[in-house]
Amino acid sequence: MKKAQLVLEDGSRFEGFSFGSSRENDGEVVFNTGMVGYNESLTDPSYSGQILVFTYPLIGNYGVPGDKKIQGISTVFESSRAHVRGLIVSQYCQNYSHWKAKSSLGDFLKSQKIPAITGIDTRALTKKLRQKGVMLGKILIKNYGKKFSSLNFHDPNERDLVKQVCAKKVTGYFGSGSLKNAKTSVKKILFLDCGAKNNIFHSFLKYKVQIIRVPKDYNIKNQDFDGLFISNGPGDPEKNPQTIKSVKWAIEKNKPVFGICLGQQIMGLAAGAKKFKLKYGHRSQNQPCIELGTNRCYLTSQNHGFCVDKKSLKKDWEPWFVNANDGTLEGIKHKSQRFFAVQFHPEATPGPNDTNWLIKKFVDIL
Repeated sequence: MKKAQLVLEDGSRFEGFSFGSSRENDGEVVFNTGMVGYNESLTDPSYSGQILVFTYPLIGNYGVPGDKKIQGISTVFESSRAHVRGLIVSQYCQNYSHWKAKSSLGDFLKSQKIPAITGIDTRALTKKLRQKGVMLGKILIKNYGKKFSSLNFHDPNERDLVKQVCAKKVTGYFGSGSLKNAKTSVKKILFLDCGAKNNIFHSFLKYKVQIIRVPKDYNIKNQDFDGLFISNGPGDPEKNPQTIKSVKWAIEKNKPVFGICLGQQIMGLAAGAKKFKLKYGHRSQNQPCIELGTNRCYLTSQNHGFCVDKKSLKKDWEPWFVNANDGTLEGIKHKSQRFFAVQFHPEATPGPNDTNWLIKKFVDIL
């Protein structure tokens, strides 16, 4: 293995060895505390622009499986490609073992042109990110040891990351029990794709619905639909002004609206609330979320760096879920019960299915 370095914007250097592509990328360095699910995380569009650090020490032991699709949508990966700018692990397991595996993680990353480093003290790196907050970083392989003063760091949040990963055309899907000639009995969901995970589609397609998947800046006023869904996606929600306007219009027209992750942030902005950037974000499969007004606490899968400020919620809007660890807002809803969103991922992949009932909740009100 070739020597490799992760260099942070504060000048810190972490030494290791390359096991992915030899490409040198920069990005926002973030950490994920999940024990499994690296295939799903690597292909999650919400990680676009980011160098991902796995805190669990052993990564790659079950390899990468072959793909399988339903209606052209992968049931194995969360999108058609890897979106991370780089991967950092403590110990890479080259000798994988799983009956579904078709390749090693290293070979998969090489095919996706994603650099990766093993042998780094990920505990020390994560402690630094928790103390100082997420930082920009750069992976060096060919330019190993290059002077810090000659390195350039680019903040991905200054770009319209959603535009890079969202749908480029309109596509339709039919759920279980739906017939193309039974238009009167099938509910139409207009799906604003901001970088959607594939299992969101599969979760909806269990029901008798038609999904109309459109790009984030699509003019929804020209489309007939029963409800609007806003997906997850990467980056700063304020980089999506047309999407925010679309959601505001749908709310004004009293169309049912549901959002997940970035979808909550966009809904919050459409409703007049404010957002802020978390110090180091929530990225794991074990985030505890309390449903306010109940005694229920759910384990949730999460991947986000921005959050809606609960103090900025306007009249007729109320907090729905809060994070049990830091008290940040994890769900919002309108008093009419027709507009609601969550910051976590009820579709999971990876993670627990505790909150999958939220998908049905939205379908039931259409």
